[in-house]
Amino acid sequence: MPSRTSERAPLRATAADALKIVVVGGFGVGKTTMVGAVSEIRPLSTEEVMTEAGVGIDDTRRVRGKTTTTVAFDFGRITLTESKVLYLFGAPGQQRFWYVWDQLFSGSLGAIVLVDTRRLQDSWYSIDRLEHHRMPFVVAVNRFTRGPCLDAVRDALSLPPSVPLVDCDARLRHSGKDVLVTLLRHLTTWYAPAQEPPS
Repeated sequence: MPSRTSERAPLRATAADALKIVVVGGFGVGKTTMVGAVSEIRPLSTEEVMTEAGVGIDDTRRVRGKTTTTVAFDFGRITLTESKVLYLFGAPGQQRFWYVWDQLFSGSLGAIVLVDTRRLQDSWYSIDRLEHHRMPFVVAVNRFTRGPCLDAVRDALSLPPSVPLVDCDARLRHSGKDVLVTLLRHLTTWYAPAQEPPS
């Protein structure tokens, strides 16, 4: 993946194939941060200032200091090869915007579930919706603070061994890139044609 040398990198004329990935997770878990960190272009963000209208609706007790929230989606782009580009969509985390998720899932090859170990229960809906859509995904633990080990997180979320689970820091480009590489490898296996049994 090329480094981001400017806030606007033109799409190559040779780009012919686009891959769509969605980043989902609970409110304030770092989805907007991750999209912004890995995108080679200035990301499109629909963040708005939180107002009194969200009092009693958005639970901000575990995300103190958060003053904005995504109301539609975030969008970023990464060039993979001369002919392939990756489009990254960050889904809104609040329950009142969950209706947007099904639209974002349309045409997506896979997803990243970003989780905060302080609020693992906020990840259950994300995993449930992805399993409902039979969409392959990986789970990335955004390490805000020290927390339970990956094995404990896997047990808490009832993740089967087939679902990749990794640590990350959503603020860092190289860390977000590692999560994407993990997902792309998982997709390669998921979408690989079934092998015919030997005759």
